[in-house]
Amino acid sequence: MNIYPDAYFKRVEDINIEFLNKHKIKALLLDVDNTLVDCSKKMTESVMKWAKELKGQGVKLYILSNTNDKEKIKGIVKQVDIPYQHFAMKPLKRGFKKAQKELKENSENIAIVGDQIFTDIIGGKRCHMYTILVEPINAKDFWYTAWKRPIENRIKNKLKQK
Repeated sequence: MNIYPDAYFKRVEDINIEFLNKHKIKALLLDVDNTLVDCSKKMTESVMKWAKELKGQGVKLYILSNTNDKEKIKGIVKQVDIPYQHFAMKPLKRGFKKAQKELKENSENIAIVGDQIFTDIIGGKRCHMYTILVEPINAKDFWYTAWKRPIENRIKNKLKQK
């Protein structure tokens, strides 16, 4: 299985409508932790503005998170008014397929955006979606993510060399 993302950006706000149109992306599945919000569950004004602008340009947004904390997701969703799915169990296909069905889009027109290769990117690849890797917002990680970062960093270094 190919574990390399189709695209790589420093932050979600760097993904623009021109890029999405070029790749025929009509919908984005968005990870939450360390992609949209930092470890203290804070979303920046720039992320909120970015989401609002993309929605205004017709891009469908959908939050796909592995967190089982539904209240946390509800708080985030209130800020950006985006449909969501918590406890998605990425990289399993179930959450991706459910989101695709709700978005009513073909998999080739959906991109998954996240900071982790072993959940977001592999899950998106398994569902034949476009994959976009972003840098984590914070260097600080939860324990269940931290152990994977050295492996992911080697993959990112290969990407940067290309």
